[in-house]
Amino acid sequence: MMRLDPHGRAHACEDAAHMGSGRPSRRSLLGLLASASAFVALPAGAQAPAPGPQKSFGYDDVVARARQLGERPFDADAATIPAELARLTYDSYREIRFRRDKAFWREGGSDFRLLPFHLGFLHDKPVQLHIISHGAAMPIPFTTSLFEYGKVPVPKGLSPSLGFAGFAVTTNLNDPRVQDEAISFLGASYFRLIGRGHHYGLSARSLAIDIGGAQPEEFPFMRALWLEEPSRDSTELTIYALLDSPSVAGAYRYVVRPGATTHVDVTATIFPRKPIERIGIAPLTSMSQAGEGDLAQRSDFRPEIHDSDGLMMQAGSGEWIWRPLRNPRQQAISSFVERNVRGFGLMQRDRVFEHYQDLDLNYELRPSYWIEPQGDWGEGVVELIEIPTTDETNDNIVALWAPKTPLEPGREFSFGYKLTSMMDSSDLHPGGRIINTYQAKPKALGSGEPVNAGARRFIVDFAGGDLDYHLKQPEKVEIVPSIAYGRIDRAFIVPNPKTSGFRAFIDIVVEPGQLAEMRAFLRSGDKTLTETWSYPWRAES
Repeated sequence: MMRLDPHGRAHACEDAAHMGSGRPSRRSLLGLLASASAFVALPAGAQAPAPGPQKSFGYDDVVARARQLGERPFDADAATIPAELARLTYDSYREIRFRRDKAFWREGGSDFRLLPFHLGFLHDKPVQLHIISHGAAMPIPFTTSLFEYGKVPVPKGLSPSLGFAGFAVTTNLNDPRVQDEAISFLGASYFRLIGRGHHYGLSARSLAIDIGGAQPEEFPFMRALWLEEPSRDSTELTIYALLDSPSVAGAYRYVVRPGATTHVDVTATIFPRKPIERIGIAPLTSMSQAGEGDLAQRSDFRPEIHDSDGLMMQAGSGEWIWRPLRNPRQQAISSFVERNVRGFGLMQRDRVFEHYQDLDLNYELRPSYWIEPQGDWGEGVVELIEIPTTDETNDNIVALWAPKTPLEPGREFSFGYKLTSMMDSSDLHPGGRIINTYQAKPKALGSGEPVNAGARRFIVDFAGGDLDYHLKQPEKVEIVPSIAYGRIDRAFIVPNPKTSGFRAFIDIVVEPGQLAEMRAFLRSGDKTLTETWSYPWRAES
């Protein structure tokens, strides 16, 4: 899975220096939008509005279009771009940038700005953008005057109905005087959001189909996007989307609330065209090339290279689980069977610059994404897919929820969740957290107790919660380990004053070639003190 520009894409930003006199007036922009209705085709599956009074465009209208779209065969030829745009290279595509002085909504007094993305290079699926103003949805016509082309020749003869690759929305995220990008939709059904002080890292996806399976992955994409024009006092932004793919059509609503932590409430209704065995709800995708336990994966001087370092989840039972991410030798899928999972996410816990030593990419400032299901999601699995990579520009980590029952054509499927972009996830639960995972060959204890030659040692640091309190009487704290498909030779803990917590040592023995699944947490009496560490390990053949 390749991401176009995971680190270096110029994020939309503007300040007082960008507010020149060359911007169009609000009246001219509205005229441009209104004139588009004469030549921009309605999105696939849509019907022309009937004459007479019309209700305000909203989510129900998108659901109706998705239902109509799902009742028809998938049209693979409906979304194409001119050859000259498809021939753009990575470097030439980056030359094309939206003119910030043309940003939509500048004249309305809102803190939000809308900046469309140009089509080209890998972004070859046109999406029709619309602004909902006073209840009416008006398409945005394409024009080269909206863009700066740098060294790339300005294309000629492009239709106003061409569409765009997606969009970014900026707001006063970090400074009330400066516009910074808060959310963007670019590529298939991908979108990214950040909060105050965050740097872009992992991505969210609206839907995943057949990811990690035997057959090629299917990438649903957006055919149309609508944005409600924000008022002067708006603190949130509402976006609607019409999704399509060979297997499914769908309607989405995203309500975005930017801030120190940025939240998006997602509502979706999907219409399968055919049976779908492997579908991913609320999928997240990230990169993890090297963590503190991946010495062999380091490609240069940097100790760690990752956008996320763990999968965190809260089970339906209330248990909190931490699964450190790996860069495996071969693709691996871990499944956590749950009923009504309470939450899951790909997290970036390590915020220490010295652990990354990267002055340009700022891995310590990459956000964590946390998913909270709304309503009853029922039985299913939280899946973590880890793919080998030697290149930090490749996303190799996916987390998603998959329903137990396959989706069937003719039966719509609805769900909702809240997605939060955050820096500090310590408020999600009050217990101690896992902050490090290492492994090594076991060493003999001071007592001279022999060590099994085939054993493997895992070292886990627990910190936070009430662990600093329990350091005053550490003998009251015990480790509770378990293993499937192997045996535990030894498990013990020692106080770790450097982290105000405890360091756990777990020695296991596993048959050659066997995959073991380990779990461990700390408790005092009958009180659980920490989240549960979960980790798979395969013994060498």
